[in-house]
Amino acid sequence: MEENQIIDIALENLEKNTSFTAKRLKEKGPDGLDGVISIKYGDKIIKLFIEVKKELRSEQLMQIEKFAKEYEDFMVIAEHFYPKVKEELRKQNIPHLDSNGNIFYHKENTYFWIDHFKPVKPNKEKTNRAFTKTGLKVLFHFLQYEQDVNLPYRTIADITDTALGNVPNVLNGLKEHGFLLKLNDKEYRLQNKRKLLEKWMTAYQEDLKPSLEVGTFRFLKPEDFFNWKTITLKPGKSWWGAEPAADYYTNYLKPEILTIYTLESRTELIKHYRLIPDPKGNVQVYQKFWKKDEVNDVMVPPLLIYTDLINTGDRRCIETAQKVYNDLLQDKL
Repeated sequence: MEENQIIDIALENLEKNTSFTAKRLKEKGPDGLDGVISIKYGDKIIKLFIEVKKELRSEQLMQIEKFAKEYEDFMVIAEHFYPKVKEELRKQNIPHLDSNGNIFYHKENTYFWIDHFKPVKPNKEKTNRAFTKTGLKVLFHFLQYEQDVNLPYRTIADITDTALGNVPNVLNGLKEHGFLLKLNDKEYRLQNKRKLLEKWMTAYQEDLKPSLEVGTFRFLKPEDFFNWKTITLKPGKSWWGAEPAADYYTNYLKPEILTIYTLESRTELIKHYRLIPDPKGNVQVYQKFWKKDEVNDVMVPPLLIYTDLINTGDRRCIETAQKVYNDLLQDKL
């Protein structure tokens, strides 16, 4: 759905499902904003600068917060908001409207919060071969080692631990969507890397990561959680990820959830680290899905740290993710 469609449908559904009257007043706003709308309820008319997104992602929240601080009368409109993002918008008191007419607005003595209309599910694009579960593993490698897109197919298959036949499918998928630029008869390079990263992060969270889940646990001794830095993970078998890994690199985030990526079995994990399965526990474990390790032998790659932090939708994690990006990733992406 295009931006103009998102605005039109959101305002139409707001009018249809409520007593509000809504219309678009301008198609452009300052600083590249997407226009101005008005919402009328009784005798009260509210005029708002708007920013429009198909899906508002966690990594975009800081930009939205900047607009909200700069413009007192501001609203973000999206086809779809994920629950954690919507919760964060409410915490920051940022007005928002989705394409089904759900709205939040709280300024001075005016308070609207309607959130019971069935959310619109985002339209899924036809799956690109580069974004299958296997393709996501290969892309994870390319995003870290861009020059490897020019290696022989068999070498790529070996270093990404994937079947040989999948490699040309992934490369062709990247070409089809404009992410792989041909320099000459023998050389390619990634392009639009920021957009590629965003697509990878979303697809990883929705499609690949759930299939990697080993389980959720708690420590037999609660104090082990707070003393996690003293726990020695099995070398070459398990790695700290997300919050503990971010704390290791930035010394900025006190972990509330401990994430481990592993090659160990559940039985080995329970035995080696005195863990107890608990669906409400604060230790989350996933299978390791990459093969090449050169950065750190006890922490997952910075790209995965950044991705997992951003995908939490949690403000403190997003702030730390930006530090990880600035210190360890921005020269590559």
